[in-house]
Amino acid sequence: MRRSQRLLAGFWLVAGVNHFLVPRQYEAIMPPYVPAHREMVQLSGVAEIVAGAAVIPDATRRPFARWWILGVLAAVFPANLHMALNPDQFPKIPRWALYVRLPIQLLFALWAWRATED
Repeated sequence: MRRSQRLLAGFWLVAGVNHFLVPRQYEAIMPPYVPAHREMVQLSGVAEIVAGAAVIPDATRRPFARWWILGVLAAVFPANLHMALNPDQFPKIPRWALYVRLPIQLLFALWAWRATED
């Protein structure tokens, strides 16, 4: 397993577990139109844990982990967009950081794509 693959797996595993350690932080960034915030945070946490775990074995890295991670990034993008469009709701986060999160997701997608190549 390459270093970038280990880092990718670790990133997603830690991010997913974090949904269960501090769920209120994630609930707070959910757009109001998304129902069942707590359940969605739990579901996205499980999805991120699955993403990290799928990167580890060679057998699931490219055929599954790659597309799963890209799907998770697409699924959480509305929360990042909501934050950028409503900076007044997130006064503890600098406004520039809310906007930087959007293109960073593209970098995460590129990282996932490259790290899941064998």
